[in-house]
Amino acid sequence: MEEIGSNAYWSDHANNLVRIIQESVPGKQITMAHIVSNPDPILYQKLGLDPKVDYHNAAIGIMAISPYETAIIAADLCMKYSPVKLGFIDRFSGTLIVTGLISDVEVGFERVLEYSHDAMDYTVCPITKT
Repeated sequence: MEEIGSNAYWSDHANNLVRIIQESVPGKQITMAHIVSNPDPILYQKLGLDPKVDYHNAAIGIMAISPYETAIIAADLCMKYSPVKLGFIDRFSGTLIVTGLISDVEVGFERVLEYSHDAMDYTVCPITKT
């Protein structure tokens, strides 16, 4: 067995079996809220996002949340407060990806962080950008 951080990987090559165990630390938190400003179009394609995006002032927003189901609430809030498009949501890993104008992604993320902190008593991180 090989361990990397909170993930464990086990492999039985003789029987073609692989087991991956992913653990989460209990707590209510948003650990990443990052905005990729003006990403190269290939990044959209590699992530499986809408290739018909107008890349002028475009952005990809990535958020990591636990408990994981909170990604559903974050997506709802982000889309209600800002005209972003939902790129990907995973209630099993707490990952949320949205796309839109840089300012729209930022506004959506600000509202999610504000609501999560004030109404749900989450620990939140600052928004970062590249």
